[in-house]
Amino acid sequence: MAQDRFSLNPSIIPSSAIPMAVPPGCLSVIVTYLEMTTPPTHAPLPRPAGDVALVRSNPPTASFYRYLYDTVGEPWLWHERRRMPMPELGVIVTDSRVEVWVLYVHGTPAGYAEIDRREADTDLAYFGLIPDFIGLGLGPWLLDTAIRLAWQGGTKRLLVNTCTFDHPKALPLYQSMGFVPIRHVTREILDPRVQGWLPRTAGPHIPIIE
Repeated sequence: MAQDRFSLNPSIIPSSAIPMAVPPGCLSVIVTYLEMTTPPTHAPLPRPAGDVALVRSNPPTASFYRYLYDTVGEPWLWHERRRMPMPELGVIVTDSRVEVWVLYVHGTPAGYAEIDRREADTDLAYFGLIPDFIGLGLGPWLLDTAIRLAWQGGTKRLLVNTCTFDHPKALPLYQSMGFVPIRHVTREILDPRVQGWLPRTAGPHIPIIE
């Protein structure tokens, strides 16, 4: 999931979605929700050069999924599933309606996309690259391919969300693929680094308020 700078202009974002002052140990985050109501009409992006493969883990073990989630998400303060008990996480990721597509580069996991079909609308629940593979041109192809996979199977509407903790190119990338922002929400959360859920070195672009 990844992760933003569509309309972070106070004249465009509703007043309810402006970053707010927070007490020590907390963070303010703007979450942008986006939708796509029709499948992409542009030609598929070409597969990156080299030994690149996208393989569905069918199903992944909870421990392998946790490795992907933790490694992809640590720079962006992903923490919800890091805190989730393994049995509970396993129920989600082994559900036949949840698809975990793993990107491999020369046999090494490089990122993943998670497509969740458990609700009426299909959700691109998580998407991202392992830090070693950021900046190699893999992200657009992975996202484009994940979107096309998500539209298979009778999808009527595809959802995704990103936030101001995520990579600054995440939101523009989603929009370039056809997603349209539908709302912004500001939330106050406990800083997962202060709580000990993530190392204090995680998310160095996000100051710790103490």
